[in-house]
Amino acid sequence: MEPSEALEVRQHNAITTARYDYTACQLDLLFFLLSKLRREDKPNQEYQIHMSEVVAMTGREWHYKQLKEATESMGSRMFEVENEQSYVQLWMFQKVEYVKGQGHLRIRLSEDIRPYLFELKNNFTSYQLFSALKISSKYAKRIYQLASQWKDIGETKTYDLDEFKLMLKLKDPKGKEPDQFQRISDLKAKVLDIAVRQINENTELKIGYTLLKQGRSFHAVRFYVTKQQPKQLPIPFEETPEEAKLLMARRHLEGLGIKDPKLVSQITGDEQLINELFKFMYRLKTDKIKASKNPAGLLLTVLGLKTPSAKQGK
Repeated sequence: MEPSEALEVRQHNAITTARYDYTACQLDLLFFLLSKLRREDKPNQEYQIHMSEVVAMTGREWHYKQLKEATESMGSRMFEVENEQSYVQLWMFQKVEYVKGQGHLRIRLSEDIRPYLFELKNNFTSYQLFSALKISSKYAKRIYQLASQWKDIGETKTYDLDEFKLMLKLKDPKGKEPDQFQRISDLKAKVLDIAVRQINENTELKIGYTLLKQGRSFHAVRFYVTKQQPKQLPIPFEETPEEAKLLMARRHLEGLGIKDPKLVSQITGDEQLINELFKFMYRLKTDKIKASKNPAGLLLTVLGLKTPSAKQGK
């Protein structure tokens, strides 16, 4: 398991079981953001997500229209958290901004959400960032989080099907819209079976499920969770984002054919140069720049490490 595969995300259990509806694209952005949080972060801190990092970890191309649509609605999507004492409506973000031409997002968390992300104590869910990103189904991503919450127990609580559907926003709490996947065969085929397959193939967990009957109708679902054998122990949570960023930078350089030890050391030893490298890779992947013949040369020029050539970028 490489460093990027051991990045851990932590969130309050109330967020794990909250009712909200994010697309798979939006969930990936959320996961990536959560992996960057640190206990010492100050209120109103602004976080940057470089899309080249997300592309490198997901293996999926992201286009401007897709990002624009994703970020436009992320700020307005509500998280509904319910406990024995109260029912809380929360908004995750104060600001979500996609910076045109820069290939990165600027995000600021809302003050009300911070206790659910920083004041965790023992009431939290931890899961692997790389695993969460590799899953493509938005329902599988949510079920992976639920399974992660119970991975040390071996099985989840029994979820009433109405509760489960509300959690995944398959059911309108006001009853104005019809339930999605009303037939149990559709729920199995389009949500549960896909989640089991994707989680078992792409994550450190192995899950299954059982549907429970009351009379002639199914009324609840329970998931069974075991840990698949890891290749090596995960990296400590406090150190991983920097290590993963460094690993991705080295991969980018290797992919471009930049292997000179001095150049690699110079670039990876400077945070500003690493960020410029990520910007360059994002623009290269999204055809914002053309460098089919010598992308490495163009990068070194952009970084100020090589004299410009008239033929570069053609």
